[in-house]
Formats: sequence, structure tokens, C-alpha cells
Amino acid sequence: MPDPATAPVVDLEIEDPRWNDTDLATLAPRAVALALDAAGIRTRAVEVVILACDDAEIATLNSRFRGKSQATNVLSWPALDLFPDTPGGAPSRVIPPDPFGATGLGDIAIAFETVTREAHEGGIPLDHHILHLILHACLHLLGYDHVDDADADVMESLEVAALASAGIASPY
Repeated sequence: MPDPATAPVVDLEIEDPRWNDTDLATLAPRAVALALDAAGIRTRAVEVVILACDDAEIATLNSRFRGKSQATNVLSWPALDLFPDTPGGAPSRVIPPDPFGATGLGDIAIAFETVTREAHEGGIPLDHHILHLILHACLHLLGYDHVDDADADVMESLEVAALASAGIASPY
């Protein structure tokens, strides 16, 4: 468990009260720390904002930002351009310091109904699925993507290794 004094800052915005019945408040910082470790980033002076919402809100966000008018499990908006120059390349591992505190990595939205449905249908413990999805979204914030096969291979291998370090089986 990371030292609370050096743990990433996670600003949870609970919009759907059903999230209060999950372990999101513990899982989110753990997922951010796992993503930083998987990406080989040493600093923990980072901040991630997570909106814990419902399917209706994430469908609105998905439509507005991606042109897809349906709910999805998780969305992310990177604050920094850490993306690699070539497919399958490594993103930048340099997180610029913020003189006023933690460096903002970006924002994440996660949808209650979709996440709980996927966990149930997949026979996955809900905590494992939540941790995986936030880890996945954090890797997006850190410059990883799965648009093409080379990038997907890199990102998925990081996810699998990070989840294994947390005692969670591969979702792939």
C-alpha cells in the first residue's frame, strides 16, 4: 500500500449515490498507483479527478466528446500530451512538476450500471472490475491507447502485469 503522504491525489466526485456502496474510495487511488507503477513513473505527485456517475450521464459525455450516443463503462480525458510518436512506442515517462501541488493527469468518468452489469455478466468480482477500469483509464491519461494493434499489445500487457501484481487475473 502506498504511503498516504506520497500517494496520488484522487478527487472523487460521486454523482450517483450507488457508488457509495462500493469500495471506490479505496480502489481508485490503488488503481492510479498501479498505473503509475506499470508505466514506470516514479512521481506520485499527481492528481486524477474521477466522476462516479450513472449510464445516463456517461452516455451524454460519450455523445458530446466521442460522438457515440450510448453508455460506456469508462471515459478518460488526458490533461497532458504524453502519447508516443509511433504506434507501439512508449509514451513519455516525464510528468512535469506543478509548482502549486500535484500535477493534474486528467479526468475519468465511470458508469455504475454498465460497470456492475459487466462484472455480473463476466463473473468478475465488482472490486476487480472497478480497479481494472480505473487502471485502464489512468493508462490512457499516461499516454497509452489501443487504437491500433501495436498500441493495444503494449497497453494490455501493462494492464495484465499491473492486475497480476494486485492478485487479479487477466481480463483478456
